[in-house]
Amino acid sequence: MIEILISILFGIVEGITEWLPVSSTGHMILLEEFVHFSMSEEFMEMYLVVIQLGAIMAVVILYFPQLWPFSAKKEEHYIKKDIWMMWFKVLVSCIPAVIVELAFGDVLEKTFYNYKVVSIMLIIFGILFIIVESVNKNKEAAVNSIAEISFLNAFLIGVFQLIAAVFPGTSRSGSTIVGGLCLGLSRSVAAEYTFFLAVPVMFGASIIKLIKFGFSYSGIEIAVLLVGMITAFVVSILVIKLLMSYIKKHDFKAFGWYRIVLGILVLVYFAAAK
Repeated sequence: MIEILISILFGIVEGITEWLPVSSTGHMILLEEFVHFSMSEEFMEMYLVVIQLGAIMAVVILYFPQLWPFSAKKEEHYIKKDIWMMWFKVLVSCIPAVIVELAFGDVLEKTFYNYKVVSIMLIIFGILFIIVESVNKNKEAAVNSIAEISFLNAFLIGVFQLIAAVFPGTSRSGSTIVGGLCLGLSRSVAAEYTFFLAVPVMFGASIIKLIKFGFSYSGIEIAVLLVGMITAFVVSILVIKLLMSYIKKHDFKAFGWYRIVLGILVLVYFAAAK
């Protein structure tokens, strides 16, 4: 029962921080300092990635009409070309991170997955959010729909995502949203494109971790994993709705300040713990 309750807590943190530009990795590192599973290290390495499948399903459910490229209605074309174009752009955005992850994933994780890197990247991208929003304060967005995103911009957003793949604490959503804002995307378009981009990225990462771990699970491992995923799914539904409502009237500066404060707190905590 304790393991199940801990998994619920991890699912809540995952569901909140995966979609807000505040770094799920930074929060998970802090959470692991205070709350511990009595699971193997191999299982935990897999769990912390695969739990994201629950968060992915929240995006799929909420945005299914914008994601599914086929129509069952006779009066419409069976193939939705605009959605296929969106998926091609998403694939272009994935190219930089996929190449680097396949070539250097394990090395990067061992080298940069530590509190110092996470804290520094939390602070740096927090500052970037504040700067970018200040610069764009009185500017009209050049891109107001996902259909208007060019393939070049899609690739450049992928380069920003690559920063998150290399440096934990950057936040995948944070880096792609900052990239989108710099390229002239509106806040809502940058956020939605980030959600859609997460589907193949997180699904692919989860499959890789599952294959590496193998498919032999104990009963408690299955229960812990499923509970974490379901919790992340439910929380993600709520968080995504709240975020999209929030950014209609507010900018991302609040998240920037939050990142800076969290980064400083992480540095202070670990420095004091030594």
